[in-house]
Amino acid sequence: MTVKELYRAMTQVLPDELRESWDNDGMMCCPDSEREVKKVLLALDVTEEIMDYAIENEMDLIVSHHPLIFKPIPRLVTEDHIGRKLIELIQNNISVFSFHTRADKAEGGVNDILASLLKLENVRPFGEGDLGRIGELPEPITLEDLSYLIKDELDAPFVLTADAYNPVERIAFVGGEGRDFIRSAIAEGADTLVSGRLGYHQMEDAPEMGINLIEAGHFFTEHPVLDFFESILHRIDTTLIVQKLKSNVIGFIS
Repeated sequence: MTVKELYRAMTQVLPDELRESWDNDGMMCCPDSEREVKKVLLALDVTEEIMDYAIENEMDLIVSHHPLIFKPIPRLVTEDHIGRKLIELIQNNISVFSFHTRADKAEGGVNDILASLLKLENVRPFGEGDLGRIGELPEPITLEDLSYLIKDELDAPFVLTADAYNPVERIAFVGGEGRDFIRSAIAEGADTLVSGRLGYHQMEDAPEMGINLIEAGHFFTEHPVLDFFESILHRIDTTLIVQKLKSNVIGFIS
């Protein structure tokens, strides 16, 4: 299957119309649309380490969640980190697809994965663009118990919590940056919102707003989407060799 054919097949599951208007995802780099794709590398971000691995291991394609190109590039030069990566990718004939808000919104994508971790019932979209998911637990639990569950399921080193002293039963999920979804979660009757990053002031205000918050890390709430990408690729072509790598370069000192 060629790069062009594989991209077309993936967009059957992740169509353009799922992309938010402010987003820039899709085909980021394609030196040769007719190149046959045999080896695919999956990562949350196209870091230089990920790119170097792809080059060393003769990958044909990188599929990422975060867009390699998010803002317009005024010039293609090695002094710019995005330009440097693009030049090396082109020189090594490696294409890049990035599926960002499409993968957040898609059935089985980022936020459905988060909701499935707790086996929520009556899961439905919420928030601007229907990016988030909200659902109910069969039985209420404490915020502390939920925090440990989220930490363990996401393999996060820690989570931050803001306790509004609500029993946890109706939970909203937004992978990545979720601060703009707090009021929507409250309007939907959520007692708790779980996201990757929410912000200091939002966490401080949450108890007064009447909602529990859990901040579990941008990377950790979105990294599971690589399993989703892998399942799509293997449905399209069972002969593809697919590898997943962690792209998180942020360290934790305790």
